[in-house]
Amino acid sequence: MPLGNGSTEWTQETVRVDGTDLVVVKGGTGRPLLVLHEELGWPGWLKWNSALARQYTLIIPQHPGFSRTERAEWISNIRDLAGFYARYLLEQNLAPLDAIGFSLGGWVAAEMAACNPAQFRKLVLVAPMGIRPRDGVILDFFQLMALKNLFVTVHDPDATPEFDDLYGGQGAEQFERLEEARAQSARLAWAPFMHNPSLPHLLGVAPSLPTLLLWGREDRVVPLSVAEEYQRVMKSARLSVFDNCGHRPEVEKPVEFLREVESFLS
Repeated sequence: MPLGNGSTEWTQETVRVDGTDLVVVKGGTGRPLLVLHEELGWPGWLKWNSALARQYTLIIPQHPGFSRTERAEWISNIRDLAGFYARYLLEQNLAPLDAIGFSLGGWVAAEMAACNPAQFRKLVLVAPMGIRPRDGVILDFFQLMALKNLFVTVHDPDATPEFDDLYGGQGAEQFERLEEARAQSARLAWAPFMHNPSLPHLLGVAPSLPTLLLWGREDRVVPLSVAEEYQRVMKSARLSVFDNCGHRPEVEKPVEFLREVESFLS
């Protein structure tokens, strides 16, 4: 059924995966593009989604325990979640396909690539977690209230036109969903905090997977030094850095973001 602000750009379906009712948002036409959302949940259908939907069929699952998908008790870490999505791709006959992962979703995609790079045709990772930085630290956002957590993800909220549209606005219901997502993120990735020590060793199985890394130079959530670690282990990965940009280049630098993604995927 069509949903969201009176728009008919996307629909929502429920797919049964190993006993879990996975809620999946779909929109667009063309080659499938898997979108894996971040640790605060799915931020909603934004302008960059509409732009890519002109060329691709966007497939945006709501992670188990986030947004509208029920929690799967057996999923206790990010590698489990990666395995869950591997099963989803297999059962839906979607692989190999292009994928784009944001922050924690980028970590999920990286775990999937470490297990089986053949699942993907091309991979875009937007400031992914998953690897411990050599310089700096991944932000301990659990020390922040939900609203402060949201604000710290962008370099300049006032210069980000869609900031107020993230997660459907800044009402009580939205904050409750943000806190639920943060709680699930803690459950999956608290210790070690937001990284997997084995991931950089296992990603060596995907040296030739075409990968694009996108980062904001002023990212206060996942430091830019993490990009260097991803490039070190994923030999074919190319890095593009946006100036005056934080953790959300898709809304902070949408023109440049789309140019990079469309050029890479085409």
